[in-house]
Amino acid sequence: MIEVSDREGTSLAVMTFRLRAEWVHSLKEKRMIVKSLIAKLQNKYHVSAAEVDEQDTHQILVIGVAAIVPHNAMADSLMDDLSLFVAENTEAEIIDEEREIR
Repeated sequence: MIEVSDREGTSLAVMTFRLRAEWVHSLKEKRMIVKSLIAKLQNKYHVSAAEVDEQDTHQILVIGVAAIVPHNAMADSLMDDLSLFVAENTEAEIIDEEREIR
């Protein structure tokens, strides 16, 4: 297995979004929101995305996103774009956002 750090000039951009959707009252309703947002992220940015925590909590959504990028500057730019995209494409409130470049 080749580790990302072994590749010259590549970085791994990792983000976790924690969102609150006060109006959600069922896991089915939550899944619809999560699946829609993940599909939009994957289609627009070609990133890996998944619900990574709080799967049994109705009003809290935690979505992890990862992408391999050529350099750190592109990772920063991509993460800024992803943050703006998430804010604009869901009615849920972003209550926390974590960023990491590996």
